[in-house]
Amino acid sequence: MIIGIRKKQRSIMPRNRYKARSEVWLYPGQTPWHFVTLPERQSEVIKKTFGARAKGWGSLPVKVTIGTTSWRTSIFPDKKSGTYLLPLKSEVRKKEHIYRGDSIWYVIEVQS
Repeated sequence: MIIGIRKKQRSIMPRNRYKARSEVWLYPGQTPWHFVTLPERQSEVIKKTFGARAKGWGSLPVKVTIGTTSWRTSIFPDKKSGTYLLPLKSEVRKKEHIYRGDSIWYVIEVQS
C-alpha cells in the first residue's frame, strides 16, 4: 500500500518579491550610510517591471526582510552600475548583527 508520494515542489516567489545576497558597504560622508547593492539580474527585472512607478530620484517603495526583521523603505537606482541600492537602517543592522563587509541574504517586496 502506498501511503503517499510527494512530488518535490519548488518554492516560487511572487513577481514582486526577490531574494538576493549582497555585501554590505558603507557610503562615506559626514553621516555615512550602510547599503547593499541589488544584483544586476534582479535590478534589471525590477526596473523593467516597476520602473514606470518610480517616485522621486527614481526610488521604489519596498518591504524588506532580513532574518526576523521586516521594514518598509525605498530602493534607489545607481546610475553608475545600473542596479538598485538598498539602505540599511541602523536599528535593523543592530538587531540582526550586520556589519560592513558582511554578505547578507534579504527579501525585497516591491510595493504597489
